[in-house]
Amino acid sequence: MVKVSFFDTFVQRVIAFMEQSPDMLGLAVAGSWISKETDEFSDLDLVLVSEKSISHDPKQMKAIAAQLGSLLAAFTGEHVGEPRVLICLYDEPLLHVDLKFLQPHEFYERVEDPIIVWERNQTLSNIIAQTDSAWPYPDYQWIEDRFWVWIHYAALKIGRGELFEAYDFLAFLRMMVLGPLLLIKNGQQPRGVRKLETKLSEADLKAINKTAASLEKAALLQALWQSIAIYEALRKHLFDTTIDLKIAAELKVKEYLRQIEEHI
Repeated sequence: MVKVSFFDTFVQRVIAFMEQSPDMLGLAVAGSWISKETDEFSDLDLVLVSEKSISHDPKQMKAIAAQLGSLLAAFTGEHVGEPRVLICLYDEPLLHVDLKFLQPHEFYERVEDPIIVWERNQTLSNIIAQTDSAWPYPDYQWIEDRFWVWIHYAALKIGRGELFEAYDFLAFLRMMVLGPLLLIKNGQQPRGVRKLETKLSEADLKAINKTAASLEKAALLQALWQSIAIYEALRKHLFDTTIDLKIAAELKVKEYLRQIEEHI
């Protein structure tokens, strides 16, 4: 396990590097550091702001990362839609660190206000003072337009016996729809399924637990019905009258699900 004190040690190491690099303008720490929830299972989310562009060159990003510690592996974050992030694994001790390389103009648009731990000429402080951060919230109409098509897709997979595909789909549905909406209902930021175990009410946690199924047709179908029930309850709680509900699709898909049930 990583001792919490080592996070400070690593950050100080990064600061020392940046102080010796004239192009570097500021270092900020995001994630659990902001809410003071860092523990031995945390990773580090660092934002490195520089005068010159670094994120266009993965080799340069890795070269910098290699100077910060005993680097075991590193790759850019295209898979999460963020190629400006270098995802790193360090040794001594084993530590996951995300290094986000920005220029000052990119720091204006941010989902949260990180903790500034070092800067030149108040560069980051001035930007934060001039602008507001905004966590992205889901588009309810976007979800409603897709939800019943997704449910039908899962029903097809259950009916055909592609059980792993249906199993993975339920996880996708929790990540993209149920988790974020339940977090919003409970007054939290919609961070997928992050910390659902501690952020939801007892009733909501019990409800979403029932969407985790075993690799059996009947169990997967039951979990799919439970996903529908949770979504419909959330729809009543969160959506306003501007959302165009796809009632015709809903009715047809539910009818199809009942047909699949008859065959199981």
